[in-house]
Amino acid sequence: MKSNIIFKHINIDYLSATPKYMQLANSVIKAIGEKKIGKDDILPSINELSFEYEISRDTAEKGYKYLKQIGILGSVPGKGYFVKSTEVNQPLKIFLLFNKLSAHKKIIYDAFVKTLGNMALVDFYIYNNDLSLFKRFIQNNINEYTHYVVIPHFLEGGEKAYEIINQLPSDKLLILDKLIPGLRGDYAAVYENFEKDIYEALLQLKKELSKYHTIKLIFPRYSYFPVEIIEGFKRFCQQFAFSPKLVHDIANEPIKEGDVFINLMEDDLVILIEKILTTKMKVGKHVGVISYNETSLKKIILNGITTISTDFEFMGKKAAEIILNNSTEHFEIPFTVTKRASL
Repeated sequence: MKSNIIFKHINIDYLSATPKYMQLANSVIKAIGEKKIGKDDILPSINELSFEYEISRDTAEKGYKYLKQIGILGSVPGKGYFVKSTEVNQPLKIFLLFNKLSAHKKIIYDAFVKTLGNMALVDFYIYNNDLSLFKRFIQNNINEYTHYVVIPHFLEGGEKAYEIINQLPSDKLLILDKLIPGLRGDYAAVYENFEKDIYEALLQLKKELSKYHTIKLIFPRYSYFPVEIIEGFKRFCQQFAFSPKLVHDIANEPIKEGDVFINLMEDDLVILIEKILTTKMKVGKHVGVISYNETSLKKIILNGITTISTDFEFMGKKAAEIILNNSTEHFEIPFTVTKRASL
């Protein structure tokens, strides 16, 4: 065949968060699986791919190298790349939809893709907590995939998300990170129990918290964080006679002796630490700090910040295992507390 025929079968979606080299590789694998191209067929050169799709030569080369690594392509110096094998063992095609790509979401993604290995094609999209973009991505891809993996977090309008998700076949659906009411059918889920997690985390820290009188949860007013976190926080404070306070803007919140702050966002943690350092109060003695989501830096900052965190790597791995096992299991991810000097 002529080398440019493959161009009809390569699709680079510039809105997708899937790396372009993987989109290139996935397109070639799909074309082979659909018998659009066959063994010994010649593929376009790296320069041709770079020009045709406005991608870098490094991206094109990385896609071809991946296909060589899994045994699909071969190459001959001076002649280019060709289809070495048409034995493509990738029965799964997965639509992966995240609300955003943070450091912790990347951990989920990496563990998910690593666990799947070469068993699946993964198309990755990010909707930036926007319900309308979420709706567009799902409606544009119904019946295109063997599995749909969705994280449902929204800045507003999330109470209607179940109506959009219910358009997907439930036996192909895996809800990740957060359960939402209203979903129909027998679907899979790997999720956090936000209300229980914060309540039980604070319960584990009750001894350390006893030296303080007020617990302040930094919860931005315009936020995608689940309100169940607030419910679990208030339940603990009421049960054990702490004064609870929701702080929507940490920049304008005074730092007082006897306060414990719980932050959800990394930017808020930076502001909080800066404010504490302007006082003469000592963290872990006069004021306490608890931070969501474990990171390496939190082991060091202020001699160590106490963290409460889910296991993001395990979340990604477990989601992939459920898909590989063709299961509709609902699995609640464990939540961990790491005590450090900040309390």
